[in-house]
Amino acid sequence: MSQRTEGKISFINHDKKYAMIDYEEANKKKTVRADIDDKKQKELKEKKLIKKTHHFMVGDVVSFQVKLSDRGDRMMATSVEFLYNNTLDVLINKSLLTNKFIGYLKMVDDKYFVKEIDSYLFFPVPFSPWQIIPEELDLNEQVFFSLENIERKEKIFASLFNNKYVPEFEQAVKLFKTKTALSAEVFKVSPHSIYLNVIGNKIQAKIDFEEGLHVGDKIEVLISYLGKNKIAVVKV
Repeated sequence: MSQRTEGKISFINHDKKYAMIDYEEANKKKTVRADIDDKKQKELKEKKLIKKTHHFMVGDVVSFQVKLSDRGDRMMATSVEFLYNNTLDVLINKSLLTNKFIGYLKMVDDKYFVKEIDSYLFFPVPFSPWQIIPEELDLNEQVFFSLENIERKEKIFASLFNNKYVPEFEQAVKLFKTKTALSAEVFKVSPHSIYLNVIGNKIQAKIDFEEGLHVGDKIEVLISYLGKNKIAVVKV
């Protein structure tokens, strides 16, 4: 196996899925290009050439091997593996004191990200099933966000402030806060669960299977839990 080298990612083009890595060799500063697409990462992990996959960011310190490209016209970094990112650690520490950051909303491969304004780090932005998804005109606009799941660096994501939700979710929030019962309609029955349209067909939930309930039946329920991605109800 060829020798591995350490370097730092200085630039990333997420659209074209490549990064530039700065490193030193014989006391000379060099830069090499690396492919960073997710499929390649999974292949490397399956071949046990890297320990785990990673969504690369500017500032990542990585180890890699240098070899001639397939076309034979330049050197390339291969088997790129994430080691650490001090810039990310700074942001994580900041989030423990005041978890509010500024960034720009981006889209890469049909997925949403926020690029933090100072570090240029990209963080994925998952959306609730009840959120109103940003439109194209919202891209590249400045947004405020918090960092979530910071105890697992490889799973960190951004949560936007001032999110917009469908009206049915806003109605569910009010019913949850006031502990108000409502009439839900059965839309599916399985051997283990009863599936309900709680508010129209936008807010849905399920309860344990119960004999005698059929599609179209209506039952009184109370929202017992309501989060950004999950709702739970109990029969009244």
